[in-house]
Amino acid sequence: MANSKQARKRARQAENRRVLKSGQRSMVRTYIKRVVKAIGTGDHAKAMEEFKAMQPVVDRIADKDVLSKKKAARLKSRLNKRIKALAA
Repeated sequence: MANSKQARKRARQAENRRVLKSGQRSMVRTYIKRVVKAIGTGDHAKAMEEFKAMQPVVDRIADKDVLSKKKAARLKSRLNKRIKALAA
């Protein structure tokens, strides 16, 4: 357990940050699942619609360092690639 006042505050802040970030990570996963589900049905229009809704959310979460910017780019790239394959 933290002994100094500063260490106790850092522990409190870390816990608050962990709770906040876990909710944000969960939201991103939900948006990703929606896109994957739309891709699974084979509906290109629905997949594009879900992808366009997901993109700004993933970017916003990456800006907050909940998700790394590289991982966000990788997710978007791979999902976009799968959506383009539907159209072909």
